[in-house]
Amino acid sequence: MTFAYSQMPLDRCSNERKNKTWLTAEFNKPETLFCLINNGKCFFKLDEIAPLLLSKAQLLTLNVDQCIFLGRNEQQAIFAVDQNKLKFSDQEELLTLGQWLSLRKHTSLLHPFDAAILALAKGLVHWHKSHQFCGQCGNINRSAEAGHARKCSECRNMTFPRTDPAVIMLVERMFADGVPRCLLGRQANWPDGVYSTLAGFVDPGETLEATVIREVAEETAIIAENPSYIASQPWPFPASIMLGFIAQASSEKIDTRQDSLESAQWFSRQQIANFAVYDSAINSEGQQNTPQLTPKYKMSSSDSISAYLITAWLNKEIGKH
Repeated sequence: MTFAYSQMPLDRCSNERKNKTWLTAEFNKPETLFCLINNGKCFFKLDEIAPLLLSKAQLLTLNVDQCIFLGRNEQQAIFAVDQNKLKFSDQEELLTLGQWLSLRKHTSLLHPFDAAILALAKGLVHWHKSHQFCGQCGNINRSAEAGHARKCSECRNMTFPRTDPAVIMLVERMFADGVPRCLLGRQANWPDGVYSTLAGFVDPGETLEATVIREVAEETAIIAENPSYIASQPWPFPASIMLGFIAQASSEKIDTRQDSLESAQWFSRQQIANFAVYDSAINSEGQQNTPQLTPKYKMSSSDSISAYLITAWLNKEIGKH
């Protein structure tokens, strides 16, 4: 099984990128490409939904210290650049070349390799913007190790990008009527009718299995048992990895008053089979696709492992019931 943002085609060159001479040589090669990020949005071509990576010749004022090395494929190195670091005249020029669009709204139209590269660039640019000051002494941090670390200008403390583990789980139960059902919830700010698997961040000192049980109880008051790991998905929005689980429930009564969910419900396979697919992707003509509105309920976004867990349970590929 493969998930969006997980098919990274680049060699991250973890050892080589620490060598400034090697890094500068890669930066200056004519075939090197640059992936631009603007306040969380990615740079796309004007005439199609495809990422627009620029060459060094198109970014003459750029220097290597402004860039984040993402990796190399067989053809070239690729760097990420926060467009806010460019001169204003260069920023204006970009608007004649391409357009700034949301990655998640267009992921389903992208090649998996492109989606993974853009997600990595987006996550690392966000990390740099949110870690400009040293957490130890408060002075300015500066980019180090090809953008994969920041070093304090005063105390020399090194900070590295972090990935926050989050569990995402499908909880199932066999009911007295002989019909197995799974537990899905929704938040108030989601599009109407969208339901998804439960999820939550891992607390310090907590196992993944304990997190599954705790989060299910906190969000729905359901008692979950026997959590079993299924798969993981990188989720740099801005800095997480989703760890997929399935678990069984030993209770049925739902109570969402204690946490952030607007509601949660038990759904049978027959009900889920009638879900619409919610996907806010933009079609090839540049118009937003309208989700099917007839069904009362809709599946969570297709780029998430949540959609996989629900579909796999629907098809009896995971779960005991």
